[in-house]
Amino acid sequence: MAGMTAIITASELASESAGPRPPVLLDVRYEMGGPPGRPAYEAGHLPGAVYVDLDAELAAPPGAGGRHPLPDLGVFGAAMRSAGVSAGVPVVVYDGGQGWAAARAWWLLRWSGQRDVRVLDGGLAQWTGALTTTVPSPDEGDFQPVPGSMPLLDAAGAAALAGDGLLLDARAGERYRGEVEPIDRVAGHIPGAVSAPTTENMAENGRFLPASDLAARFEALGAKGTEVGVYCGSGVSAAQEILALEIAGIPAALYAGSWSEWSADESRPVATGPGLR
Repeated sequence: MAGMTAIITASELASESAGPRPPVLLDVRYEMGGPPGRPAYEAGHLPGAVYVDLDAELAAPPGAGGRHPLPDLGVFGAAMRSAGVSAGVPVVVYDGGQGWAAARAWWLLRWSGQRDVRVLDGGLAQWTGALTTTVPSPDEGDFQPVPGSMPLLDAAGAAALAGDGLLLDARAGERYRGEVEPIDRVAGHIPGAVSAPTTENMAENGRFLPASDLAARFEALGAKGTEVGVYCGSGVSAAQEILALEIAGIPAALYAGSWSEWSADESRPVATGPGLR
């Protein structure tokens, strides 16, 4: 399927990196609520990879748009140019293996017009080659973000899609059901949304399920012949679900504000329990 070009295996990356047109490598290691990724990057990363800070460069400061609003395009564009990203040059993004942060960078680059972007399937854990502590100084790229190449939802669009199409909630099932809420103001989900945890996109080896398995999973959830959108807590893990949908050949929109934005407004409805679908 065409969506398979959204990911790359470690062996394919090793071959391309040694070839005549090596991709720009971005290290986006990040752990929600955990330590910063920069020290892990400095302790060892793929040769040539540039570290990208999710909180500072792939998101705006928390506010009305949620905990990880879309970044200021000037900040994002400058970070990508500094990393060597240029129009027409392939980019490969990786993280520690969960796929959330790498998918956020993938989605932002695709949304803002960079066509050849892939995520290292399984992240750094799949890489068997040498790592380095050398921090590269790539030539400045010419990337200029032009948003609009990937579909995006606001709160009103997410609410409409929950009724007229399929809105997937990528968080853990217990958060969707409203049993726990460790971060946001209130527990529960957007009325009409369907639970679809990101963990079910992955195989035991940490890589994405085959495209056919992902297609079957999402079609069973209702993603056939209808518009699809995805949200999570703050728009990060939802990007991984959109990547999984891309692999399956199913286009989907991101509700970037996600539950952190939705639940901050007391006038918006909240549903709990297992849902109706």
